[in-house]
Amino acid sequence: MTKKVPQRRNKLAGTGKAASAKKKAYDTAYHASPERKAYRAKLNKANRLSPNKKGQDKSHTSGGGLTNESRKTNRARQGKGGGSTKR
Repeated sequence: MTKKVPQRRNKLAGTGKAASAKKKAYDTAYHASPERKAYRAKLNKANRLSPNKKGQDKSHTSGGGLTNESRKTNRARQGKGGGSTKR
């Protein structure tokens, strides 16, 4: 008969607070850059001018444009690996 070993908690879990604070600071600066603001403004304008039907997203095309597409198809395209396969 084999002896059962109890599961033990990872003592190192949650100790990376400095790293997460550094990432948060980086993300804040990145998303505040003029390029990201212009990109968000472009997407918001596209959504305003061409509203989606129920259950649709804006999908990025390989040519850099946007098109309406069902949420299910648009989000499933990334697949298990998360690699881009733009339309």
